[in-house]
Amino acid sequence: MENISELKSLLAIPKDIVITSHRNPDGDAIGSSLGLRHYLEQLGHTVKVTVPSEFPVFLNWMPGASDVLVYDISTEEVQAALKKPDIIFCLDFNSLERIDKMGEIIAAGKSKVVMIDHHLIPEPFADFVLHDETASSTSEMIYDFIKLLGDLGKMNLSIGECLFSGILTDTGSFKYSTSPKLFRIVADLLELGVDDVKIQNLIFNSLDEKHLRLLGHVLFNRMEVLEEFHTVLIWLTKEDYENFTISRGDTEGLVNFPLQMKNITMVAFIHEQPTITKISLRSKAGFSVQEIAKKHFRGGGHKNASGGYSYIGLRPTMRMFKSILPEYQSLLLNNDI
Repeated sequence: MENISELKSLLAIPKDIVITSHRNPDGDAIGSSLGLRHYLEQLGHTVKVTVPSEFPVFLNWMPGASDVLVYDISTEEVQAALKKPDIIFCLDFNSLERIDKMGEIIAAGKSKVVMIDHHLIPEPFADFVLHDETASSTSEMIYDFIKLLGDLGKMNLSIGECLFSGILTDTGSFKYSTSPKLFRIVADLLELGVDDVKIQNLIFNSLDEKHLRLLGHVLFNRMEVLEEFHTVLIWLTKEDYENFTISRGDTEGLVNFPLQMKNITMVAFIHEQPTITKISLRSKAGFSVQEIAKKHFRGGGHKNASGGYSYIGLRPTMRMFKSILPEYQSLLLNNDI
């Protein structure tokens, strides 16, 4: 961040601050937002965290999660909050389109905007930018941000638990985007008192019965192995959503299970939503799914984890996905895993 001194001066006096993150917020979105909130409150700022839509229930245990304002539920309150702050922090996204109507309010407002993000090709909408596509997560970058401000001494257990959760989920339990630097940060968080076993249990071992039945259904009835491309396709229909009473967060992690198979390089999870069909892509080692998401599905993300969407429905999207696989066949078959 080139103008860190200017931002530090702004933060030296208590401000009205709003933190926001992307639609369908995940562990990193919520963890980084709440971690930053707990830090800024120590500086005397008034802070609200807002997101466009609900987040998975397995994140509700995080300190401050119950205070997060959801635009889809508390629309007028979020609109009012976004119109008046001195500073707005945009975390874990690099385009105002990722926050829907909230982005229009921010673009039309006069608040100073800070973007902290690790996704590729950020758009130039912020006054202050901290961007690092080599970072494992935005939660890792919040740690870096606090360090840049010279305030690591203000790190506490609440901040540590939130940032650890974001790092844990965005790295797939330390399987992706790791580095020596990241593990040094995690060590610092553990020294603060973060209980990594407790957090692993809260996030990964708190499923309801329906989640396991849904997983079984997907793996038995909704999985196609495309051996000639070292690829697995899984999907869910609108009827599946009704039969299993699927709500937000219930499908979290499904896309990762087929990656446990040997000789599988990529997994695609395609599922119907009320107005769009979403696709989540995961891969191993050197094969990048980011290009596929961006080129074919209006999306993007990271090398090994990206996503996108289409407007053509479930079956046509599945056919479209299969039709592009020959373009990447040699890379899929020769991936170093």
